[in-house]
Amino acid sequence: MDEIETRAEFGEAAAPEGWAARPLLLAGLGLATGVAAHLILGGSLNYRMEWSALQAAALIGVTLFAAMIGFTIERRLWWTSIAFGAVIGVAAGFVTWWNGAPGGWSASEGWRTMSLLLAVAVAAPLFQAARDEGAPRTPYAAVHDYAWQNVVLWFACWLFVAIVWVMAWLLASLFQLIKIELLHELLMKNWFVRALIGLAFGAALGLLREHDAVVRLLQRVVATVLAVLAPVLAIGLGLFLLALPFTGLQALWDATSATTPLLLSCAVGALILANAVIGNRPEEERRNRLLRYGAMLLAMVILPLAVLAAVATGLRVGQYGYTPERLWAIVFVGIAILYGAAYLGSLVLGRLAWTVRVRPANLALAFLLCGLGLLLATPLINFNRISTDDQVGRLESGRISAAKFDWRALAFDFGKPGRDALERLRRSKNAGIRGKAAEAAKAESRWDLEMGDVKSSPRSGPKSAVLDNARVLPEGASVPRGLIDLLADKYQCRQGNLCTILVANPAEAVVFADSCYAGMLDKDGKARRIVTYCGGGDRFVLADGAWKDAADRFVPSAEQRAQIAAGYPAGRVEIRPVERRQVFVGGVPVGEPFE
Repeated sequence: MDEIETRAEFGEAAAPEGWAARPLLLAGLGLATGVAAHLILGGSLNYRMEWSALQAAALIGVTLFAAMIGFTIERRLWWTSIAFGAVIGVAAGFVTWWNGAPGGWSASEGWRTMSLLLAVAVAAPLFQAARDEGAPRTPYAAVHDYAWQNVVLWFACWLFVAIVWVMAWLLASLFQLIKIELLHELLMKNWFVRALIGLAFGAALGLLREHDAVVRLLQRVVATVLAVLAPVLAIGLGLFLLALPFTGLQALWDATSATTPLLLSCAVGALILANAVIGNRPEEERRNRLLRYGAMLLAMVILPLAVLAAVATGLRVGQYGYTPERLWAIVFVGIAILYGAAYLGSLVLGRLAWTVRVRPANLALAFLLCGLGLLLATPLINFNRISTDDQVGRLESGRISAAKFDWRALAFDFGKPGRDALERLRRSKNAGIRGKAAEAAKAESRWDLEMGDVKSSPRSGPKSAVLDNARVLPEGASVPRGLIDLLADKYQCRQGNLCTILVANPAEAVVFADSCYAGMLDKDGKARRIVTYCGGGDRFVLADGAWKDAADRFVPSAEQRAQIAAGYPAGRVEIRPVERRQVFVGGVPVGEPFE
C-alpha cells in the first residue's frame, strides 16, 4: 500500500507530491512580501500604526495573499492556490480599507482584524480539503488534519524566524568586536528587518512543507501532549462546577470583569483538548479509557461554562450598559454556547459513540465561524454605534447622572459615533450634561478625564479639584494656584490617588503618595518588611514665574552646556561643599538630600 493510500485510511490530508523547488519559491515569495511591506509602510514604525487606510489595506492584502499561497500551494493544481490567495488578499484588503485608517480606530476595533484573520484561518483548510477532492466537498478528516497542520506550521515558522533573528544579532555583535559594523547597521534598518523576516518565514515554510514527515511528527507530538492534558483539565473544571453549589455564585458576579474571559478561556481549552483526544476519525481516537472519559467530561462542561460567562456578561451589561468590549464578549459567549450545545447534544444522543455526531457538528460550526468572522470584520455591524446609542440613552433618560457617566469612554473608546454624540451633547438642554460634554470634548487624552464606572475615594475629584485628594501640611497652609494647575496634569493627586502636599515655602513643595506610606504597617500596626522604598516624595519649585518639577529645573542652559563642554577636557573638575536639605518623616530622614 502506498503512502497516499495509508494517509487516506487514517483520515489525514493527502500527502503532498515532492517539489524540490518549493523551498526556494516560498523563500523568494517571503522575501518579496517583506520588501513589498517596506515599500507600503516606508519609514513608519510598525508599532505606531500611523498608516493610512490604503496602506493598511495593501499591507493586509499582500501579506495574506502570500500567506495563503505559502500554506496551501501544491505542485498539482498550483494555480488554484494562487487564485485562492488572490481572492483572500483582495477581500481582506477591501475590508481593511472599509474600516478606515488604523490610527482612527477605537480601542476595541482591533477585534475586527482578529475576526478577519480567524475567518481566513478557517477558510484555508476548507479550501485545501475541497481542492484535494476536486469538488466542492470538505471531508471532516481532511479539514481537521489541515487545520492542525497549518497551526503547527505557523508556530514552527515563527520559531525559525526567532532563531534567525537571534543568530543575526549574535553575528552582528561578533563582527562589532573587530570593528565591522555593517551587519549591525543593517539590522537597524527597517527595510532589512522586514525583508529578513519575510525571507526567514518563507524559507522555513518551504522547508517544512517539503519535509512533510517532520511536520506530521510535530503534529502528532502536539496532539499527544494535549490529549494527555485532557483528563487533568476535565477533572479541574468538573470539580469547579461541582463546587459552585456549595461556594455560591456571588464571588463570580463580584468579579464580572474577570469572570467572562476566564470562563471562555476554559471553554476554549476544553474544546481544543477534547478534539486532541478524538482525532480526525474513529480510527484515530485515543484508546486509553482515562483519555476518552476525560474528553467526554470536557464535552459536558463547555456549555455550563459558556452559560456562566453569559450570565456574568449579562450582569455587567445590566449594570453599566453596552460597550464595544461587552458586545464582543456577547459574540464570544454566543459562539461558546453553540459549541457547548453541539458537544453536549452529541454526548446525550450518541453516548459512548458521541464522536460520530460531534465531527459533522464541528464542520458545520467551522463554516458558521468563517462567515461570522468575515461579517464582524466589516463595519456592517458597528459596535461603537450600538454602544453610543445605548450609553447616551441611559444618560438622557436619567438612569445615570452626568457626574457618574463614563465620559472617557464616550470621547476615546467609542470611535466616531462617540465623538459625534459628544458634540451633540455639548448642545444639550441639561446644564450638567452640557458642562461635562464640553469638558470631555476639550480633553486631549483619556487620562484628562475621570472614569464614570470607577467608584473613587471620597477625596477624589475632577481634574480641577486636586485638593479633594490632598492633605496639606503644615495645617492651614495654602497651596499656590500654579502648583494646583501643575498637579492637575500629574498622577500623584488624581484618579483617586490620595496624596500629601508639604508646602516648604511659597516657592517650594513636596508631594507624597499616601498609598506608599500607608502600606508600611500591617493590620496589627507593626512595621512591614519594606519592598518598595517610598523615598522623599516629588519636589516642585517655582522658577521663572512658573511651577516646575524640580528634576526639570536643573537641566543646564545652552550657556552652561558650553561652559561644561569647555571645562571638562581642560580638567576643570572639582568638588565644592554646598548646603543641602532633606525631608524628614517622623524624625527619620527619607529620600536624597537636595539643594
